[in-house]
Amino acid sequence: MSGYTALPNITPASGTRWAAAVVLSAVLALCSANLPAVAADSTTTTQAVQAADLLEALPIKGRAPKTGYERSLFGATWADVDQNGCDTRNDILNRDLTGITYVNSVPCTVKTGVLADPYTGTAIDFVRGTTTSSAVQINHVVALSDAWQKGAQQLTTEQRTAFANDPLNLQATDGPTNQQKGDGDAATWLPPAKGFRCEYVARQVSVKARYSLWVTQAEHDAIAGILAACPGQPAPTTVAPAGASTVVYYANCAEVVAADAAPLYAGTAGYRSGLDGDGDGVACEG
Repeated sequence: MSGYTALPNITPASGTRWAAAVVLSAVLALCSANLPAVAADSTTTTQAVQAADLLEALPIKGRAPKTGYERSLFGATWADVDQNGCDTRNDILNRDLTGITYVNSVPCTVKTGVLADPYTGTAIDFVRGTTTSSAVQINHVVALSDAWQKGAQQLTTEQRTAFANDPLNLQATDGPTNQQKGDGDAATWLPPAKGFRCEYVARQVSVKARYSLWVTQAEHDAIAGILAACPGQPAPTTVAPAGASTVVYYANCAEVVAADAAPLYAGTAGYRSGLDGDGDGVACEG
């Protein structure tokens, strides 16, 4: 995708050249050849950045009116933007589910699979069908309507289509949970599994930086509060496939403690709902 979008026009909180370089590097790292490009100084090198630092580079403004918002302004629903012959919904199901079977010999359209849902900390069986597919839905980490009210009106249709189909901004989750979230931001909705909230808001920050969107004061404060509980949380640029991590199984919390792995958080190796007695997304925390 061609063209440049502006960098956030604010000064990092520390006011130092180092902080400015970190923020600039982060935005540069969040861009790729298929996403809206961001101009950067040629002397800047890409490095890992903390989500809390990147958050401080996002402009803070009020919501723009929702007037004129339509889903179609973000392109065709689940377009095949990467031209791999598979639509975005199935791309994300293929990334986030395990034990996948397909409707035919082409490894694209998912027929069945299992989702370890990071939003709820539960395992969900996916079965493709008119009455069953909705059990697993694809959530926009930064909702389209929220983006529209916080800068996306200034993006091109091509950029909005990239935003709506960006894997970093998409997560397979429980259908009712996706509906409950609606277009809420971090100030009004967070995943029920508390152990995933740090990663969730870090992804929101990364997406908003990538597409030059802003946050409201309430949203900024909510995200900052969550990130304060997980210092060093990185601002992600990609999401690893569910099957990419090594399978780790603990029979009980005693094994988790013996392995010096406690506590376990939803979405991380070894976590399963059977170890999470109170269902808060954090297992073996006692």
